[in-house]
Amino acid sequence: MSQRLDYNQIAPAGVKALGGVRGYVMQSGLSPALVELVYLRISQINNCAYCLDTHTRDLLKKGVKIEKIALLQAWKEARALFDEHERAALAWAETVTRVADTGVPDEAYQDARAVFDERELVDLTIAISLMNAYNRMAISFRSTPQAALGT
Repeated sequence: MSQRLDYNQIAPAGVKALGGVRGYVMQSGLSPALVELVYLRISQINNCAYCLDTHTRDLLKKGVKIEKIALLQAWKEARALFDEHERAALAWAETVTRVADTGVPDEAYQDARAVFDERELVDLTIAISLMNAYNRMAISFRSTPQAALGT
């Protein structure tokens, strides 16, 4: 896989704007490890190699156990590894990421609201939307994962 173009060089102001949203999410009060788990799960759904590599590394740096990372894709089956907030965030991330198929049903919203207050749910949805945007950029322009560079 070779990179099609370097969007960071071509549209630095646009990338900086996305970074501003990322900064907002990181100061939102949501747990950084929770946000990274959500980012990794979304990247699994979207098959974004660049983001899979990045968020796996970030989770390891945050001290998240390898078992949790390895079983993230099967979190419903491995639910004992994930706390209530993580399970609710992952379920919400999946339905929002697959919006064209799910329509984000009322039941999914009610389940998320049972765990997150209004502000947390809005911030989480901003984080989900941001990662979907990053995935689309990295996939469209073939960003090379660090692992593929041999580093």
